Amino acid sequence: MNRGESERDRLVLSIATEPLDALARDLVSSHGIAAVAGACRGESGSPHVPEAWVERVALAPVDQVLDAGAAARARWITPAHPAWPAALGDLAGVDDHGAAPWGVWVRGEGPLEVDRAVSVVGARSCTTYGAEVAGDLGADLADRGWTVVSGAAFGIDACAHRGALAVAGRTVAVLACGVDVPYPQAHATLLDRIAHEGWIIAEHPPGSVPHRHRFLTRNRLIAALGAGTVVVEAAPRSGSLNTLRWADRLGRSSMAVPGSVLSQQSGGAHRAVREGEAVLVTSADDVAQELDGLGWSDLGATETLTDDSRRLHATLPREGGVTVGELVVLLDASLRQVRAGLALLERRGHARRADGGWIALGPLPG
Repeated sequence: MNRGESERDRLVLSIATEPLDALARDLVSSHGIAAVAGACRGESGSPHVPEAWVERVALAPVDQVLDAGAAARARWITPAHPAWPAALGDLAGVDDHGAAPWGVWVRGEGPLEVDRAVSVVGARSCTTYGAEVAGDLGADLADRGWTVVSGAAFGIDACAHRGALAVAGRTVAVLACGVDVPYPQAHATLLDRIAHEGWIIAEHPPGSVPHRHRFLTRNRLIAALGAGTVVVEAAPRSGSLNTLRWADRLGRSSMAVPGSVLSQQSGGAHRAVREGEAVLVTSADDVAQELDGLGWSDLGATETLTDDSRRLHATLPREGGVTVGELVVLLDASLRQVRAGLALLERRGHARRADGGWIALGPLPG
């Protein structure tokens, strides 16, 4: 099957099903993407799928959806596409069904730059303090060359985006609706600016409206795209903490900014730090230091390969791919150590993602 056919089949699944639909993932695991997509198109001889899936595809045929995307100046990309953000592939191994999106819509000019990104999220009803901190973080991180990822919501999200834009930095908005749907409506101008100077991403077809559950599934993409996630103000039941948990499950760095002990908006962030779910950070310097500990040094190509990274390279196969979880067992190392080593090897061109896992490229120098 060629890449174009695979991309269309994945688009069919994104139209027919909601993200994280366990039945869809199980059917694909048993029958393959092409067969399940064919069933969603009503083709005979395919596995049985819910009638609702068939109806959704009939109401929004692939060509119609692609035309809508083109009208919005958006493109549909999948894991087979050269521009696919490799970090999203890490979601494939998070649970039994896999949490990676079938594909994503990207609205914005030029190649999507998320190889070096930080996610910044937090309360919608933030305080003046939280807004200032988020804006400063967005600006300072972008000024350091990081892409700032967030969800374009009111409050902390918008402040982080605006901070990055203020210094002509890179920023990505991940939406719980179509890339062409301005949500919230009050952020229509902000979203247009992000699309012009950065990128908007969504896994839902153009024209899709947001639903409550889509914000929670959207959070996994925000967490996956960043090398780490920073929460700036979050109440104890805040959805931002869901993003933090996804970051932790992915082996990303989880960070939280402290607030006043009297502030309800910071209660969830404080609890995350107290319970060891997040590292306390107060500035972009702290964030950079935490990510440096995971191998994201600003030194780039001058980074020195450590003994641990060399041992990791020796363990990687040359073909077939081995998962991060398998490497943790093989090396008797922590998830964080393996992530850090892989990040370093990947940046130095000594390892890459392949076949749902990692392979070695080498030999190593010295």
